[in-house]
Amino acid sequence: MNKLESRRQTATFVIDGPSPSDRDPARHLIVLFPADTDHTSATRRLWELAITLGVPIQILGLCKDAVQEPGLRRELLTISSLLQHGGISATLKIEIGANWVDAVKRNYQEGDTIVCFAEQRAGLFHRPLSQMLQSNLNAPIYILSSLSPRNLPRSNWLSQIAAWAGSAGIIVASFLLQIRITSLPQDWTQTTLMLFSVMGEIWLIWVWNSLLK
Repeated sequence: MNKLESRRQTATFVIDGPSPSDRDPARHLIVLFPADTDHTSATRRLWELAITLGVPIQILGLCKDAVQEPGLRRELLTISSLLQHGGISATLKIEIGANWVDAVKRNYQEGDTIVCFAEQRAGLFHRPLSQMLQSNLNAPIYILSSLSPRNLPRSNWLSQIAAWAGSAGIIVASFLLQIRITSLPQDWTQTTLMLFSVMGEIWLIWVWNSLLK
């Protein structure tokens, strides 16, 4: 069940979690910040949420490589300082990688509350991060909106284009191969080859996208 909490005209959604007054206090708010976004607009809403729940904040940043890490750290340190000046205890941790679910699992403890943003996407099919966390963690999740995207470097756009082009090429090649397979006699050989071709197609798409992350 999803709940909508209105506070000072700020849209905040709660997924599968009771209202703050109906449950035990959380240990931390684990706030998930990606790179390549403007994070400062979220500071006030995080402060309000931490004050309401009466808990400290753990800022968790995730960037794809060490090149992004210094810039992300500077921005998140600024947010941490602003929260501390507002009377909120805030700590900071940055991990390098592309898997938010694994990063959260390494830092989550029983009683924590997770905070992510509506614009965050993850995984091969760019599903909303909140949905992925909901299906992998038994924890209350707040969804805030919104983060402002920065202008992505040219290399990121090229990587995305390469990812889509490579995936499309794999799909087309697999389709042509599967047409050849269907021309074979309909027996266990055809079924086996078709199964292996589909599994190989999925594996190749996953490997290709992993290489470009």
